[in-house]
Amino acid sequence: VQLQASGGGLAQPGGSLRLSCAASGFTLDEYHIGWFRQAPGKVREEITCIGTNGGSTYYPDSVKGRFTVSRDNARKRIYLQMNSLKPDDTAVYYCHEFKTDSWGQGTLVTVSS
Repeated sequence: VQLQASGGGLAQPGGSLRLSCAASGFTLDEYHIGWFRQAPGKVREEITCIGTNGGSTYYPDSVKGRFTVSRDNARKRIYLQMNSLKPDDTAVYYCHEFKTDSWGQGTLVTVSS
C-alpha cells in the first residue's frame, strides 16, 4: 500500500486548494481513506474519511462546510477540496488507509497573506 499526497502550497486567506492522494499497490475502491493534518506543535487530527461508496462519514466543526472529500477509484485518487481557507488551516496534510494503517508522505499547506 502506497499513498502520496500532493497539491499543497501557499494560499491566501479565503482562497482554495485541492489536494490529491495517489494510491498504488492496492485496490482503492475496497478501502476507506482518511485525510489528516498536523499543524506545528499540535497533534495530528482527522479531517475527514471517505467510504468505499464515496460517502463521507466525518468532518470536524473546524472544516465543516469548507472542505469536501471525493474519490475517483478509476484514477486511484482521493481528493480534498479546501475552500475559504484560514490561517488555522496551515498544516501538513496526510492521506491514510485505515485497514493497513498506511500513511502517505504529507503535503504542506500554508495559508497566509
